[in-house]
Amino acid sequence: MAPIETPTTATPVLRPVDEFAVTFLVDNCLEWMTKLPPGFKHELPQHLFDQHPPNDAITGVPVLDFNNYCCGAHGFSALIETQIKDSKRHLTLFDTGPDLESIVRNARSMQVPLASIDRVILSHWHSDHTGGLLSFLRKRGTATPPCVVDAHPNRPLARGIASSPTYETVIGQLARDPTFAQIEEAGGEVEKHAEGHVVADGTVWVSGEIPRETAFEGGLPGGMRWVSESESGGESESAAEGQWIHEPHIMDERYAAIDVFGKGLIIFSACSHAGIVNVVKDAVERLSRPVYMIVGGLHLAGTDLVPRIPHTVNFLSKQLRPAPTYILPMHCSGFQAKVALEAEFGEGCVPAGVGMKVEVLGDREADKRLSPAVFASS
Repeated sequence: MAPIETPTTATPVLRPVDEFAVTFLVDNCLEWMTKLPPGFKHELPQHLFDQHPPNDAITGVPVLDFNNYCCGAHGFSALIETQIKDSKRHLTLFDTGPDLESIVRNARSMQVPLASIDRVILSHWHSDHTGGLLSFLRKRGTATPPCVVDAHPNRPLARGIASSPTYETVIGQLARDPTFAQIEEAGGEVEKHAEGHVVADGTVWVSGEIPRETAFEGGLPGGMRWVSESESGGESESAAEGQWIHEPHIMDERYAAIDVFGKGLIIFSACSHAGIVNVVKDAVERLSRPVYMIVGGLHLAGTDLVPRIPHTVNFLSKQLRPAPTYILPMHCSGFQAKVALEAEFGEGCVPAGVGMKVEVLGDREADKRLSPAVFASS
């Protein structure tokens, strides 16, 4: 089956939803005990009260069976649920984590109906976001219709990381992303999208390439790409000669957004190599809605990226108006970024992690009173 190339010429209309939910299936962190805002639920009560586990034969109370609970891993995957009143509920998977085991284990733990997931969005070609794709597809099986895998067409042969301060020596190569052929063999239906588009009956926006505008967001400093001398846009994995080239901007990265009635945009940025400020600016300018929640990796960890933290926090808290109600810094955000965001947003900075579920209900009447988003000077 040939991959589907779907060009678009104009920004399609993103339809607001009445109900939104997300369950985090892969993240670096586990968080069980922090006080959460309304609508947020830790993993543990979902096991105890929603899944109705059997009681212990002697004590008569449910057992915390850690063999069947989620595990953390360096990567990201989020199961997004969207529904417009009196319409079908759509399940969309955003990324698949770093390895073959985490997503399958954690999806089983959270009792996810895999056959009901009709689309996987790959945010970008880094294996901590694509590594679980093939095992997910195989576990999902041959459900009809097949699961669409929504990916940027520019898949690299290999990507690596170079060390500071010169970024000349590649110290490690990421595991190779699944090829389009492997995805098809595992039961996925590939759709290649370089442009922005809507999916899930118009309830999820998937961006195209993100414009790079801010002066302080310079991509991934040590990002490297292997380019074969015979590379011609195909998928050959057998090129014997080639070279590493600098690739800090990771231009295949894409974000996803959902619009909730009366709340505004919920933005998923899996790694923010483009910079979360660039992501938010693009979402607001294209979708013309305020930002309610920012979710995912902000890529502010590590000594090279820490100087970006105050600029990022200043934009989100003082320049973006209205400011987001919630920020969920996950995956590659880093401890210092979380501390800085918590200092500015208080309980609006939520320490999310794998197994957590968030539910947001829309309000059509309140939607009439929403203020449009603007970018104020600091």
